[in-house]
Amino acid sequence: MKLSGLLAAFLLFRTYRTCFGMSHPKPACRYPPSQWCRSLEIALECKVHKQCMELNAIRPNQTVPPVSITLYYESMCPDCRLFITQQLFPTWMMLQDIMAVTLVPYGNAQEFPSANSPFSCQHGEPECRGNMIEACIIHLTGPSAAFHIIYCMESSADVLSAAQPCLQLYAPSVSWSTVDSCVEGDLGYQLMHKNAVMTRALNPAHTFVPWVTVNGEYTEENEDKVMSSLFQLVCQLYKGVKPPACTGAAVRLNRSFC
Repeated sequence: MKLSGLLAAFLLFRTYRTCFGMSHPKPACRYPPSQWCRSLEIALECKVHKQCMELNAIRPNQTVPPVSITLYYESMCPDCRLFITQQLFPTWMMLQDIMAVTLVPYGNAQEFPSANSPFSCQHGEPECRGNMIEACIIHLTGPSAAFHIIYCMESSADVLSAAQPCLQLYAPSVSWSTVDSCVEGDLGYQLMHKNAVMTRALNPAHTFVPWVTVNGEYTEENEDKVMSSLFQLVCQLYKGVKPPACTGAAVRLNRSFC
């Protein structure tokens, strides 16, 4: 199951309240609040089963398709990092029950299948490695945990150095050796080739990054809305009953590209 930032805050309040006349704090579990309602087993371990059931009862209608956001980006592009950390991830944390995010790390890279180094990246070899690490993490951990890990990496001072501790924090069951084997082996190349194919298939072709499609399509009108207030756009496009978070005021941010 998914859990928005608001729901996580609610669970923290319900679980750890210590004021006079309220329950004593319960033992901490080994999962961050964002994953407490991800499965029945986690909810039971973290002693929030009842709260998760209550929250699940007020979730949006699952028969209404979520708003699909696909980000084509580079791991070391400053403007991509800014968009992920200030727009995409915060919006997803608030609205993940009504939106689906797909991350495609490749961007302005080029593929040379017959060369010793099959990929060339805009920000050099470290970015190629960062792209591949993130592609492997997405493949090995699943979309929800992967997004937390990638946000952790992209918001760090050093993207590459942050990869292993971020993985250990948000996906402790996945060993770093598994990710490293993916990056150094055929699987990493296959995943990056898949991202290259997806990026080359864009219509219209991308001319900068971050490049975002909404429900599978790119338009200049949506691009302006995505970069200035993604949160507001997702709330507007969702065709089901709007979640409470959508009643908040929109905040416009400056747009920039690589």
